[in-house]
Amino acid sequence: MTTTTQQWRKRLEASDRPAYLLLADLIAEDIRTGRLTARDQLPTLRDLAAELRLNYTTVARGYAEARKRGLIDSRSGTGTFIRRSGPAVPLRGGSGAEMTMNLPPEPQDAALLARMHDSAARVMADSDLWDLLRYQDFGGSVRDREAGMQWIRPRVPDCRLDQMLVCPGIHSVLAALFSQLARPGELVCVEALTYPGVKAIATQLGIGLHALPLDEEGPMGESFEHACKTLKPKALYVNPTLNNPTTATISRARREALADIALRYAIPIIEDDAYGLLPRQMPPAIATLAPELTYYITGFSKTLGAGLRNAYVRSPSARQSQRLAGALRATTVMASPITNALATLWVEDGTAEAMLQAVRAESNARMAMAVRHLGAYGVAAPSDSFHLWLPLSTAWSTVEFASYLRTQNVGVVASAAFSTDGMPPEAVRICLGGPMSRDACDEALRLIADTLSHPLHPHATVT
Repeated sequence: MTTTTQQWRKRLEASDRPAYLLLADLIAEDIRTGRLTARDQLPTLRDLAAELRLNYTTVARGYAEARKRGLIDSRSGTGTFIRRSGPAVPLRGGSGAEMTMNLPPEPQDAALLARMHDSAARVMADSDLWDLLRYQDFGGSVRDREAGMQWIRPRVPDCRLDQMLVCPGIHSVLAALFSQLARPGELVCVEALTYPGVKAIATQLGIGLHALPLDEEGPMGESFEHACKTLKPKALYVNPTLNNPTTATISRARREALADIALRYAIPIIEDDAYGLLPRQMPPAIATLAPELTYYITGFSKTLGAGLRNAYVRSPSARQSQRLAGALRATTVMASPITNALATLWVEDGTAEAMLQAVRAESNARMAMAVRHLGAYGVAAPSDSFHLWLPLSTAWSTVEFASYLRTQNVGVVASAAFSTDGMPPEAVRICLGGPMSRDACDEALRLIADTLSHPLHPHATVT
């Protein structure tokens, strides 16, 4: 039995969806994620039926459904193969609703935009340009780090200058921390649904991810403690506020429980709080509950714009900050002094706070539209978030739904992209930000709602 068919059997045994439909869904999902590619040969009906513990007729119906959707070809005497797919519907940079990239909305506030332009011009006018074009010590200047402490103070009031680093984006910090805390073959505990970048980093570094199941309060403490006892993980990674993709926020009680377990087993915590400043009211940061273990990370990619590649890291101690600086220096050299200067000025003069408030207000308006269109479908939609998590009924599989919307020039992300346990739920993430206007967002949400209310649309060819 191959890894692919093992995964299929696991998914089939856990689902109450008709097996022949789910089998076609699984083929489509593996094509979309690249696990199956054009001209890959599939098992014979008899072999697959034995491997999946299904009867021959059910597998035959599954292959027939996959053929109907344009996923496979069967030729007498040669076997069943994945079809060559056609060109994808263009979205990014086109006229469609690109709802796959989780970018903050762009408030159309003329006064705020003028303020940002003036600040950016002032940075260049008032700075020594040659100084901005030279190599600088890693971690930012004293002024940059003081601005970082000012920015994170609402979440982590207790921070010293020697614990603070200014880095070129959250993703680079995560890559450095994973490489520093774990070696190839070792494990890091993560949420069962998490930021896809963490999956890519772990794959690149050869680090295993141990999925912690989720309940309404967050990753389950009992599972984390069991992993600490039996698997000896090297770190716990959490995205605790407005989780990407589910929008869930870990409760105070669960944060306390996770911090207590980490303290008892001396497990470092990576707290990726990219969305932490968006909600007005929040449980305390885990870094305040286990300060001697927690690397607290935030930045501007989800509060101002993804192009401002600045992140702030508060390490557990000065020594650990120096070690992290060494790991980051080896891979990224330094954050851009020009973007550091701009971010620092925006924090100091209040422009960053004004932009945060504007992004929050625009997110509230867009999420109100989402609730109006999709509230009846069980959507998870906190008001301060600019992405939402939409569970699907059995009338649509995740792959069918995302594929059909793509034919309508609306892009969403299927749950498999975020799954770390190999058991993604039937759900999609929908992003409401980026350059898309409020009217375009409203129209796309209306189309999504119409698709949900009319589940008998013809199946689209997966591309």
